[in-house]
Amino acid sequence: MVDKLPPSFERGTDGPKVIVAGLDGSESSWRATAYAAGLARRQKALLVVVYIQPVLAAGAALGASVADTTGEVAEELMTEIREATERLRGVFDVRWEFHTFRGDPYNGLAQAADELKADAVVVGASEQAGHRFIGSVAVRLVKAGRWPVTVVP
Repeated sequence: MVDKLPPSFERGTDGPKVIVAGLDGSESSWRATAYAAGLARRQKALLVVVYIQPVLAAGAALGASVADTTGEVAEELMTEIREATERLRGVFDVRWEFHTFRGDPYNGLAQAADELKADAVVVGASEQAGHRFIGSVAVRLVKAGRWPVTVVP
């Protein structure tokens, strides 16, 4: 019999421990976050809500304060999540965290899922017509094949 050391990290052995939900303020992303919260509650997992702050070079060239604007969006999302948590206190208890990353949505969510050792990623279906041609964030996450991905309509 060969003695083996247990791996330091193994995905999905006893159900998800960390569920990452992508939130950008769209209706489908809010539905995805609610779905992920239900999963986290039932599995007693940590829900990590992630907002990716876009880096818009064009906006900066036009003089727009992109960092301030995306920071304000992150603060608004955080406020809405806290309010929802307060309304549901004592009814549904979910451990959760809110993280922001800078970059494009796919790379930001992939980075977040890797860094947080996510067992699952939940995102909303794209609401933009152009994604049929260039691919949505959800499709790219699924194709990466590094985590189970749930796409919520």
